[in-house]
Amino acid sequence: MPQILEPHPPCIVLGLETQIGLGLVRELGRAGVTVIGIAYDPDAIGLSSRYLARKLVITQPRSPELIAAIVALGEELGPCCLIAVSEVNMGWLAQNRHAFGRVRPVVPTPETLAMVLDKQRTLQAAREVGIAVPETAEPTSMAEAEALAARFHFPAVLKWKDPNAIARKLGQAGLELLKAEYVYTPAEFLAVAARYQPVGEWPMVQAYCPGTGLGQFFYMHKGQAVRRFQHLRVAEWPPEGGFSSVCDAVPLDQHADLQEQSIALLRHIGWEGVAMVEYRWDPATGRTVLMEINGRYWGSFPLAVQCGAGFGVISYALESGLDMPVLPPVRWGQRCRMVSTELKRLVRICLQPGKIVDRTFQVRPLAEVWRFVRDFFRPGVGYYVWNAGDPQPFYTDVKNLLRKVVRR
Repeated sequence: MPQILEPHPPCIVLGLETQIGLGLVRELGRAGVTVIGIAYDPDAIGLSSRYLARKLVITQPRSPELIAAIVALGEELGPCCLIAVSEVNMGWLAQNRHAFGRVRPVVPTPETLAMVLDKQRTLQAAREVGIAVPETAEPTSMAEAEALAARFHFPAVLKWKDPNAIARKLGQAGLELLKAEYVYTPAEFLAVAARYQPVGEWPMVQAYCPGTGLGQFFYMHKGQAVRRFQHLRVAEWPPEGGFSSVCDAVPLDQHADLQEQSIALLRHIGWEGVAMVEYRWDPATGRTVLMEINGRYWGSFPLAVQCGAGFGVISYALESGLDMPVLPPVRWGQRCRMVSTELKRLVRICLQPGKIVDRTFQVRPLAEVWRFVRDFFRPGVGYYVWNAGDPQPFYTDVKNLLRKVVRR
């Protein structure tokens, strides 16, 4: 891990409730950066990290109280940067970027962020640079949905083009925000489409793409990719596809041409800063298809921290006016796990296979249990939350999980 030499300003991290914010705190703290953490939840796991120099809990998200607290930090500490984790926080910071006094949020422009959050616009940009994308349609009425059902090649996955924007409307209609729904026939699609008729908006319809999640990660600075990293998903939650519960670091000599395409896409949309370009890769055919861009730190970020990728340190240094840090080579062959999510996944696979909505998913309970156990003894395995040098967040996480169980 590179050391940031004195003198240097502190860094504020907003969003300590998940392993992502915790990973940022650990990476920056180990590099010698003074880290101030802000959380909305007093039980946020990141608040327990030994690498926090100071912690604040602001229970009203994205509020005038939070703005005032950030401005006060800037007055006390001097010019410094603020790194946020979630897309919702980033959008709020981008819209209010001039309201924080001497604190500079590390966010893209509102226009660039809006483009990345809109999956349809992202897919169109990908087409323009020659990246394969799934067959995709977006009905705007029930009549269009009925016409689409007659011509689309099912099976398909239904996704909202901007989940953050639709969540409130769905809630007001008493509907759950589902990240992905699988439909296998026109009739199944029309049944789902009818459910959303009271909202007056419908999810994108995307052709099902077999394969495994392949994530490519970049730090873009003045149009150049100054750091690269990539991982392959070993296990996901939910099992049929979602976010990584286990992932492996993949050497950069693999999928090299695809990396260049990803960089071309980020340049095309004018992206600056950290980004994840996510694909579905089918090892049987070698075909890769773009799923989305995440213009933020990603859920499996602890793997990048474990491997020494240094994305948080790069962001801090460049946004603080320091030189590009000299980074050690990335450590490959590493695996990272979120054991609590793995256990939930095993319960679904072994005891509730009927709840797995992707009918093509191969249910192999014995193989899944064996891999789960074997990984505890595999060299080079790290964990999303547990770290022997900073154990308290793990204990806080266990306490929070037990509290949820008792409440249920």
